[in-house]
Amino acid sequence: MMGEGWSGAKLDRLGRTLLQTAPDAIILADREGAIRFWNAGAERLFGYAAAEALGRPLDIIVPEPQRARHWAGFDRVMQTGESRYGAGEVLAVPGLRKDGSRVSLEFTIVPLRDSAGRMEGMAAILRDVTQRFEELRALRRQVAVRRLPS
Repeated sequence: MMGEGWSGAKLDRLGRTLLQTAPDAIILADREGAIRFWNAGAERLFGYAAAEALGRPLDIIVPEPQRARHWAGFDRVMQTGESRYGAGEVLAVPGLRKDGSRVSLEFTIVPLRDSAGRMEGMAAILRDVTQRFEELRALRRQVAVRRLPS
């Protein structure tokens, strides 16, 4: 997989650059759900500067009605180390911005383990799909109206 001349140091630099500058939001939460990494994409998507988000619970981006379900799933992954979303399946959920507005999100997770294989936390790669979600909803409404009997 590695090209010629791509040493560990170059790959480490590539990894740091991708994490910091990726257009998608990349967030890392520890075992307790506290935010430990927040990239520039997360700043753009959610409106919190990294300094505002770091150390805070994921509740800052999870709307109140979804929090119980979010934490149940998060705790289950922390206990079992397993999630279909860590295998590449995409999860679609609502999110919450700093200004209180909602956003439609799609994301995958990457479970993080210590050297003994125990869960340490989770990284998530999130993308704003609000516009696509709204367009799809509008199309569904149009189709439903056309199917109504005259």
